[in-house]
Amino acid sequence: MNEKPLINPEQEKILSLAQETKFTANGIVSRTLLNTGNSRVVLFGFAEGQELSEHTSTQHALIQILSGECEFSLAGKWHHLKAGDLLYMPPHLPHGVKALTQFSMLLTLSKMAAEKAVDLLRAGVAA
Repeated sequence: MNEKPLINPEQEKILSLAQETKFTANGIVSRTLLNTGNSRVVLFGFAEGQELSEHTSTQHALIQILSGECEFSLAGKWHHLKAGDLLYMPPHLPHGVKALTQFSMLLTLSKMAAEKAVDLLRAGVAA
């Protein structure tokens, strides 16, 4: 995901997610919408039958299903998701996804909130 984000974090912008979502016949298209020091927002378009094998992330993840249907594996258990559903995943949770139909999703990745880091420092957990 090395392309230039569609949103400059220094300037307001309105996007149509439906118009910005791209699909390919037999693949997955991802587009970075916003990339800052603490977060990244990525728009995905999956062709029916496409999947991402199980993996993990070091960041908090919020996934909004925009269109279609998919199955998400969370720590080995499959969940059926459809347009309008919202999924939160904490860091390091093994997960994967299968497109049951052509579907799109918005992924928001965020690093640990500053408040949590302060709490950990106060508790003596972080150096």
